[in-house]
Amino acid sequence: MIRLMSNTNRGGAVDTSAYSFAATEPVRLLHTSLDVYAETPLIELKGYNGVRSVLVKDESRRFGLKAFKALGGVWAIYKVISRELGLNNPTLDEIFARRNELSDMTFITTTDGNHGKGVSWAAGLFGCKAFVFMPKGTVEVRAQAVRDAGSATVEITNLNYDDCVKYTARLAEENHWHLIQDTSWAGYEEIPAQIMLGYSTLAYEALRQMNYRRPTHIFLQAGVGSMAGAIAAVFAENFKDNPPRITIVEPVEVACFYETMRVGDGKIHSATGNGQTMMAGLNCATPCELAWKILRRFAADAAIISDDIAAEAMRELAAQGIISGESGSAGFALAYAALKSDALRNALQINDDAIIFVINTEGDTDPDNYEKILR
Repeated sequence: MIRLMSNTNRGGAVDTSAYSFAATEPVRLLHTSLDVYAETPLIELKGYNGVRSVLVKDESRRFGLKAFKALGGVWAIYKVISRELGLNNPTLDEIFARRNELSDMTFITTTDGNHGKGVSWAAGLFGCKAFVFMPKGTVEVRAQAVRDAGSATVEITNLNYDDCVKYTARLAEENHWHLIQDTSWAGYEEIPAQIMLGYSTLAYEALRQMNYRRPTHIFLQAGVGSMAGAIAAVFAENFKDNPPRITIVEPVEVACFYETMRVGDGKIHSATGNGQTMMAGLNCATPCELAWKILRRFAADAAIISDDIAAEAMRELAAQGIISGESGSAGFALAYAALKSDALRNALQINDDAIIFVINTEGDTDPDNYEKILR
């Protein structure tokens, strides 16, 4: 099942200067100074007629964590640590020289998996403590991956994602811990904004790899939308006169951006589905307000896809040599479906000159389910 919803209430001017190449240089300096840093590949897929190219940024290899999320988590934690130590853009060596001051610093977050893995890893990198809470229905293999990534104590709760976020926010306030959440709300914007800036490294790697050639179409999967908002902002900043057409992709039963566009009053709205999807990383019912401010202006439309569409895309990417998890395949899933459907091609204005850009946001984060899907 696929449905497409046009964004008929696109907002006015949005300042994307914080995502310029110059403004995001400190982010890249931190990332590239990490021992585990390596640029992830941009892969041009083969065998697609009727378009100029299909490009996949493969984040399944990022930092050895099978997902891109640590880009945001490590930058946000670095910013908190810098502030707490009274340092201005310190080097890692300057921070590590004061490691004894970090052991009692505690970070906390809610996650469907990949964000928590990044927070756990980053907290461990700096010698800090971390607590990661996961919503009901999370498979144990995802929880164990968060534990294995770094220093976090991990618990699967009996709460849905949105309620779990509220729970961790309360714990952070009660215990004077640092909440590192990748979604924003009134009064909580600084950390999510830094997390989103952390994702700019991914976008600038991709831009350099494509020789700053403008993609015509970008398909971005969204949970709370922080990654989608950040990528949209970078490309809007770099192609101000003619930004790419951006489409948001969500699971059928957890589609908060689709619902927000459907209502069309400019405000955010929560998903109305039953919350059931194998795309665990996208199982978030309410948009990030910071992301929506960007996507309201720059996203042309939103699509919902069923699990079988994502599964088909996983198999196609595997045939192209790319390991893509359930959530990782979602953006490509819509592009792949559009290349096989005249109706979708026309609706998305895809022609022979189209350059399609998608991001494989995760690898096989649930290896058992991945193997079942590929059989």
